[in-house]
Amino acid sequence: MILPIVAYGTPVLKQKASDITTDYPELQQLIGNMFETMYNASGVGLAAPQIGLSIRLFIIDASPFADEEPELKGMKKVFINAHIEEENGENWSVNEGCLSIPGIREDITRKREIKIRYCDEHFEEHELVCTGYLARIIQHEYDHIEGKLFTDRISPLRKTLLTSKLNNISKGSVKVDYRMKFPNFKR
Repeated sequence: MILPIVAYGTPVLKQKASDITTDYPELQQLIGNMFETMYNASGVGLAAPQIGLSIRLFIIDASPFADEEPELKGMKKVFINAHIEEENGENWSVNEGCLSIPGIREDITRKREIKIRYCDEHFEEHELVCTGYLARIIQHEYDHIEGKLFTDRISPLRKTLLTSKLNNISKGSVKVDYRMKFPNFKR
């Protein structure tokens, strides 16, 4: 089932999410719905806060970047209760967007390599060291479960210049081709 993605200004996007346990209700169905929602919106990642749930769950499919990094072909993963343990390497600036902030893209600087500990959809624990676009996608989605948005990583001046666009997104004054919920929508 395709779920609505919550827009900029929705409080859950600014909350640090909580860990979940193996008895989280209908978890496999939720994960399936999240993948369906992400693909419907042409995304490469989706975090539970983006569908209104303040839990430490996000999904990724880095396959669209396989042209640039062939090892990303079929790179589809579920991250539960993830914690980034290290961010290393040089700073790397790439233009990012977000399904919760449609129509805005900004150059965001992140470290090129990360080490993350997480559970998969079967609650098996993993540690992953990754670089490049995979690290970047994971860092972006990880920010969501930490209550951060990519707009929190831009300069205050740049964010001020985007204020009216961000306010319009929260009011639903933005064109999108996927389901969304807007916190300040007025009929």
